[in-house]
Amino acid sequence: MKVTQVLANSKDPLISFEIIPPKRGGDIQSLLSTIESIAKYKPPFIDITSHAAEIVYEETPKGIRKKVIRKRPGTLGICALIQNKYKIEAVPHILCKNFTKEETEDFLIELGYLGVNNVLAIQGDDKGFEKEVSGGRSTNKFAIDLVKQISDMNKGIYLEEELLDAKPSDFCIGVSGYPEKHYEAPNLKTDLLFTKQKIEAGADYIVTQMFFENKAFFDYRNKAKELEINVPILPGLKILTSKAHLTGIPKNFYINIPEELSTEIMEAKPGM
Repeated sequence: MKVTQVLANSKDPLISFEIIPPKRGGDIQSLLSTIESIAKYKPPFIDITSHAAEIVYEETPKGIRKKVIRKRPGTLGICALIQNKYKIEAVPHILCKNFTKEETEDFLIELGYLGVNNVLAIQGDDKGFEKEVSGGRSTNKFAIDLVKQISDMNKGIYLEEELLDAKPSDFCIGVSGYPEKHYEAPNLKTDLLFTKQKIEAGADYIVTQMFFENKAFFDYRNKAKELEINVPILPGLKILTSKAHLTGIPKNFYINIPEELSTEIMEAKPGM
């Protein structure tokens, strides 16, 4: 079932989850345990993050060596598990960064084989590595370009000529939103206008970046309505579990933690 259908059919508030694939070469057992623990709450869907290649530096006897790896592969396999074993709707994140349009099309086709028909289309973070594209291939630079590609597939328009007679895909497309604006946007209204363009390109719903001030979310939702953005807007939430989050989260996600909350966490007993 599509995310938009789940939302339309629900009479009560819903809580979904987001999980991160284990690190390359790691053990999936801890992830399976996590999925088991949240599956019992019968979430309507679970988001699975996706991770492109990035640059890492390793110390060797000959000095520092630069290496390009994907730290967290496995998104497709986890989607298969969640969708078909646990019968929970899987929502994989689809990235622009360091994936060609051809790779994206292949990934989406494989998702279709698995019965996955919900995706979250995002630009992705800059990890310091820019994939070299050759052989006539191309990339999606912005999330709106990715939305257009998925929307085209929903209309039966594919990149590969041998797929021109293939059936249209049927993806429900989610996109990101930023109650405190995207860090690259000059202001919130401009950011919302970019979001509106993604909706007009075919996106069906919005999931916001995490926030810790409810007013920021309500203001965002109201301003979106003023711009005639009428798709569902889902609030993104995160539980603070460490004092280190007080510095790490604002630094990495460009969001504000209210004074009252930060003071309460700072004054919490050791172990927080």
